[in-house]
Amino acid sequence: MTAPILLATSQPPDEEAAWREALARAMPDERLVTAADAFDRSAVTIAIVANPPPGALAGLPALAWVHSLWAGVERLLQDATLPPVPVVRLVDPTLARAMAETVAAAVLALHRDLPVYAAQQRRREWRQHPARAAGQRPVAILGMGEMGRASAALLRGLGFPVRGWSRSGAAMPGVAMHAGRDGLAAALDGAAFLVNLLPLTTETRGILDADAFARLAPDAGVINFGRGAHLVEADLWQALDAGQVGHAVLDVFTQEPPPPEHPAWTRPDVTVLPHVAAPTDEASAAAVVAAAVAAFRSTGQVPAGVDRTRGY
Repeated sequence: MTAPILLATSQPPDEEAAWREALARAMPDERLVTAADAFDRSAVTIAIVANPPPGALAGLPALAWVHSLWAGVERLLQDATLPPVPVVRLVDPTLARAMAETVAAAVLALHRDLPVYAAQQRRREWRQHPARAAGQRPVAILGMGEMGRASAALLRGLGFPVRGWSRSGAAMPGVAMHAGRDGLAAALDGAAFLVNLLPLTTETRGILDADAFARLAPDAGVINFGRGAHLVEADLWQALDAGQVGHAVLDVFTQEPPPPEHPAWTRPDVTVLPHVAAPTDEASAAAVVAAAVAAFRSTGQVPAGVDRTRGY
């Protein structure tokens, strides 16, 4: 029998059970165990994790690699007890498509003034506003990984000019790509919409700040689908009050859910989403993980992990 695979999460019991069931269906020949099971910790070579409790991966002397069930791994990398083994983040085309759909929905909602009309409805006010052409409203996407590229392709298909900003600035047909601090300014200057899909790193923390908002077109839309710590909230409230930003769509917060007194709950110029921009599909994610496990069992080659110095 092959060595057991440890499933370590901090999910509620019903959600962890659902993940275990999905993974078991995807790799029926593997033995999945959790901390509640009796198993030989010295035999575990693979761990599959979703925000595991700190220390959950300690005391596994044969651990060769870790596969995250999330695309973001910053919380996992902050665990001081994490063994020095490759950490593989989830790269799932289904996840990228889901994110692209939500990005497009948010951009289109702001582009066609849906929050404005919703506010008018509450006031029983019937008033039309001029429609603007998508081709005249550039979208700046920060973070051009799988999700960013899928989002850019969908927005381009809808007629929006798209600018991308990433660490590498790797080319994408039809998208004006930028990199570095100077490139960030070029990507943001005059953009009608700012979409953040960046991983959270030391360099990207607080990147959505007053300087970024000041570069956008007046009344711009800000969409944060990255991490809460990317956003300097006080700067956003000021930009909204000044009319530099017209509306913000926030799916992520430093504390989730935000406390009842958080300004986002009651601001009419903010749409709050409960971290649903790109929910992980259990069956699809389990298939991605199962393929990686099968390749390891077949070849003995450990998959390439994230760059721990970069955080992704």
